[in-house]
Amino acid sequence: MMIQLLELFRLISHGGLFFGLHLDGRTVFPPPLSAAEERECFEKMSAGDREARNRLIKHNLRLVAHIIKKYYANSSDQDDLISIGTIGLIKAVQTFDHTKGTRFATYGSRCVENATQSQRTFSRQMM
Repeated sequence: MMIQLLELFRLISHGGLFFGLHLDGRTVFPPPLSAAEERECFEKMSAGDREARNRLIKHNLRLVAHIIKKYYANSSDQDDLISIGTIGLIKAVQTFDHTKGTRFATYGSRCVENATQSQRTFSRQMM
């Protein structure tokens, strides 16, 4: 978890990602990638292209916001959940197998949901 947080902060601090998610209804996200663009990015990422990885993350931030807004609309810790969800998204991009023929959003949404659910469970146990 700590390594993932450090990776997220490194991406943000080096300008690899613009991270300004707030669920106020005014946030404009990059449009989702088409299936062909998504496949191309994963192929480039497999060859070591970090820009393709960053593009996949950036174009799927809408997915994180959608999940947090859907499941945690009244939560006071939305900003924390967005951060946790983004870490889940980064993990999903790194572990997704694009050769299986499914769209990334199917896999990515489960990773984001799992990350936020795990954090909520952990937070409750700490109380």
